[in-house]
Amino acid sequence: MSEKNKEFVVQDRRRFAIEGDVLQDKATETREEEKPISPAQTAVPKTEPPVPQAAADEEELPPPPTAAEEQEQQEAYRASGKQIDDMINQAGNREHVPAEMTFERLVESFYMTALMQLGAIRQENEQPRVDIIGARQTIDSLNVLQEKTKGNLTEREQTLLQNVLFELRMAWIEITNAIAKAPRPESGIVTPGGKSK
Repeated sequence: MSEKNKEFVVQDRRRFAIEGDVLQDKATETREEEKPISPAQTAVPKTEPPVPQAAADEEELPPPPTAAEEQEQQEAYRASGKQIDDMINQAGNREHVPAEMTFERLVESFYMTALMQLGAIRQENEQPRVDIIGARQTIDSLNVLQEKTKGNLTEREQTLLQNVLFELRMAWIEITNAIAKAPRPESGIVTPGGKSK
């Protein structure tokens, strides 16, 4: 098949729209065939009420991509990454070219994110901002990573992950204890306007 006759197929595999609504199955689109849009198609579609989270979790997943689709996509991804790296190099910003992602860099990325969420890392002359819920989710994500990679890590990777989790959990415990001990308004309830009831 010549390059001119090769058809490029795009398939949307997203499960949720930007608004969080569950997407209905979409037909495969092709770039070479564009159909004219009728006035009926420009009308705002009726949206169904969002599916409760428990029901969404039980929903069947779409079938995974085929090995050929996955291979083609990986090659395209690598080519795009190389193109961006080349553009950065040509602009003279070599220090901004990211190193290849490894398991250790992945763990370090989660670690830095959690430290920022815990307020341990901040810009100079800036008040620390704590996102305790975000920090817990990041720590829980590392815990899931640890559970799912059991038996597949090198000794160095396992040690790094254990140390990072230990440090982050200790920092989280310290902050939650400080929050629990912080003075509260005398009446106990503060409305969104900042007034006590």
